[in-house]
Amino acid sequence: MQRIIAASSLCSRILRNERQRAFSSSSSLLFDDTQLQFKESVRQFALENIAPHASKIDQSNSFPKEVNLWKLMGDFNLHGITAPEEYGGLGLGYLYHCIAMEEISRASGSVGLSYGAHSNLCINQLVRNGSPSQKEKYLPKLISGEHVGALAMSEPNAGSDVVSMKCKADRVDGGYLINGNKMWCTNGPTAQTLVVYAKTNVTAGSKGITAFIIEKGMPGYSTAQKLDKLGMRGSDTCELVFENCFVPEENVLGKEGKGVYVLMSGLDLERLVLSAGPVGIMQACLDVVLPYIRERSQFGRPIGEFQFIQGKVADMYTSLQSSRSYVYSVARDCDNGRVDPRFLLFSLYPIPILKDFLVFFFGTMLKSTSNVYLTGHFNSNYFFGGAF
Repeated sequence: MQRIIAASSLCSRILRNERQRAFSSSSSLLFDDTQLQFKESVRQFALENIAPHASKIDQSNSFPKEVNLWKLMGDFNLHGITAPEEYGGLGLGYLYHCIAMEEISRASGSVGLSYGAHSNLCINQLVRNGSPSQKEKYLPKLISGEHVGALAMSEPNAGSDVVSMKCKADRVDGGYLINGNKMWCTNGPTAQTLVVYAKTNVTAGSKGITAFIIEKGMPGYSTAQKLDKLGMRGSDTCELVFENCFVPEENVLGKEGKGVYVLMSGLDLERLVLSAGPVGIMQACLDVVLPYIRERSQFGRPIGEFQFIQGKVADMYTSLQSSRSYVYSVARDCDNGRVDPRFLLFSLYPIPILKDFLVFFFGTMLKSTSNVYLTGHFNSNYFFGGAF
């Protein structure tokens, strides 16, 4: 009984705050004034430039051709949040990057995923591991949105088990010849710059993998079929094919045989930033649920007055806020230097369980949303038909 009363009270406060446009007021506990201003500016940008295209992106499984979202985000300085100012970046930390990831994903999960692959998996890896000449060559156009970036690690039979990859790079005069395939490459069909991992020594295990910077148009490099995914449609994903693809020696990212170090040095930061995506989608669920439970009536009154619905909304709000607090606590610790890159630990927050934590609450959130909308989640015209 106490839980029912508490859920009803919380749901009433949530609805009251939403009506007063203060539903996200809890954000003031997580961010300072500058960060809140940044969050609101990205929110407005996403509402004006991304949200109107979200449904079409999901239905067509592609970004809109009538507007260049990559260039728009570049003009708004979203791609290079963690990149140095000398290359066109903002020189800010991962908390700001997470804010941008959340708000973009709140408008469109598909755009958010592609944005994360571009800005974090590609740009941030070049920032952390690129040579001065590599940064000078690739970062400005990636940060401006003129070029799209991607990262290719997974293969048809090698995902998290990176050491078992088959893609091979044989040393030749002046560089390497790469042969093999990469699978499930986000942004693959449109990327001009890719970070690709291949084996330079097949007998050296983890010490025989090297990271390379691949450019679109290199002889021997091509993209195969674009994948038609169940979710995150519009975030272009495809297979990459390398057939005697010559890569010059200066395109080695890091050092030969140090590919696993390059990969792992950015892996936890990738997990952190990408984890802000589900937080944005969870917020989007509440964005559509709260008006819906006031508008839809059953048995002569809005369904938001029923305790079952109130309990669901209270659970959704709790899941969202706990997930958001976890992500930004990790981001703040990262920015404040409470991190050792040699270990999978930021302060007291183990990064490997961050995604598991988000996946659990994200699933709970979607299930609760479907309980509120009932059969609506089977209809693609509803917002979360795409969310599922």
